[in-house]
Amino acid sequence: MNVQRTHSADAATVEEALAADNHQGVVDSEGATALAMQNTLLTPRFYTTDFDEMDAIDVTPVRADWDKLIAQMKSDPNKGHFKKNEDWDSVDWENMEPRLKAEFIDFLVSSCTAEFSGCVLYKEMKRRGNNEDIVTLFQLMARDEARHAGFINDALREAGIAVNLGFLTQKKKYTYFRPKFIYYATYLSEKIGYARYITIYRHLEKHPEHRFHPIFKWFREWCNDEFSHGEAFALLMKTDPKLTSGGNVLWIKFFLTAVYSTMYVRDHQRPAFHEALGVDPDWYGQEVFRKTSAISEQIFPITLDIDHPRWMKGLKRLQRANADLAAAKQRGSLLGRIGPSARAAMAFVSLFTIPAKKHAVPDTTRMEPAY
Repeated sequence: MNVQRTHSADAATVEEALAADNHQGVVDSEGATALAMQNTLLTPRFYTTDFDEMDAIDVTPVRADWDKLIAQMKSDPNKGHFKKNEDWDSVDWENMEPRLKAEFIDFLVSSCTAEFSGCVLYKEMKRRGNNEDIVTLFQLMARDEARHAGFINDALREAGIAVNLGFLTQKKKYTYFRPKFIYYATYLSEKIGYARYITIYRHLEKHPEHRFHPIFKWFREWCNDEFSHGEAFALLMKTDPKLTSGGNVLWIKFFLTAVYSTMYVRDHQRPAFHEALGVDPDWYGQEVFRKTSAISEQIFPITLDIDHPRWMKGLKRLQRANADLAAAKQRGSLLGRIGPSARAAMAFVSLFTIPAKKHAVPDTTRMEPAY
């Protein structure tokens, strides 16, 4: 009897994606799942929020743009894309340089956890909601994130490991964020994800000799999903002008500073990975920040001054403090953590207090990928 095989890439809903064959029968690695389970300032988190407040959102003020975005997402241009095909080159995991292998696995596990974190949050909003507009949006975004997470796990399985996503759902600690903080954090996460993926994709188009793994070939369509998700959160914020004005501008500045600095520190923990890509992490960081800042002008009234003399100095201080803190934790030294923690806090305050650049927010929020 022929059994119909399914893959998350072909799923029409998040439920179908999570039930697909490539989400089942996981070749689990305790190390990979333990890495995904970590809760630090630098690791992806699982979030929960006030779902009733989100369910009460009225998208009437942005109805025209909203309907166009939902129609685009329903058309599902990436259906069937996130699975291996003839463009998937064979990977020699056994002979990959050990440090590169460790850092690349860390990158894949972190990416898988971040994608699945979005899936869990969006799926829960879909499950709890009654507002048709909001439920439809989160169903579509959860579907996309389930596909992404399943595709990364496909890549990890070739190395003989994978993340037990079901275990994460049940056991990973959830962080509560008020809805407005979910908007700021998730909008930036989706848009900076777009900027990261498209920057790597365009770089490897010019320098294919640095494409050491086939998954990078899928980054263009991947980042376009991230872009669409960010558009949705921009429209959600546009429904309530208070979210991007007054005292909330300070919260926007905080999240911009936190997201940018976290990315910089995390990327500098993977020197072999970036060397293999032929990318200087400082250049890469600034390029991603520049793209994200240009995009975020669609909804945020400020951008960070990433050319300020204190900016790069502050990031480097934060990165050194984090490295020293990690070394102290590895030694098991509680006293040794005090100095690096204080230095990290001072570096972050220095970054946060750099005057922001102000601009007028355009009347039309919607954008299309341009990079």
